[in-house]
Amino acid sequence: MTNRIACCGLDCQRCDAYRATKNNDRALREKTAELWSRLNHVTVLPEQIDCEGCRADGVKTAYCESLCAIRRCVVQKGFATCGGCADRRSCRTLGAVAANNPEVLANLEQM
Repeated sequence: MTNRIACCGLDCQRCDAYRATKNNDRALREKTAELWSRLNHVTVLPEQIDCEGCRADGVKTAYCESLCAIRRCVVQKGFATCGGCADRRSCRTLGAVAANNPEVLANLEQM
C-alpha cells in the first residue's frame, strides 16, 4: 500500500509506533517510548506512541503530525512524498534520513 510509505520514503509498516498501534501492543509502545525518550532527550510516554502512518488518515505521533520538517515541507509544496520534489537528491533534510536508511530513496523512486 503506497500510503504506508512516509513522506520521507520510510516504510511506516516497519516503524515500531505503527506496529504498536496496529497490534495494540502495550509492551512495544513502552519499549518505543523508552527508546525515543533516550534518543531525543525528551520524555515520550507510551500513550504517545500511536500512529497509523504520516500519509494515512488517522492518528499520528506528535512528531509525525506537526514536528517533522520533511512532512511539513511535503505538505507545503503539495506533494504526496519527497519523490515529487526535483530537489530530493540534494535536500539536506532528506539526506539525513537517507544516510541512515538507504531504502528511502528507492522507495521514493518507486512511487
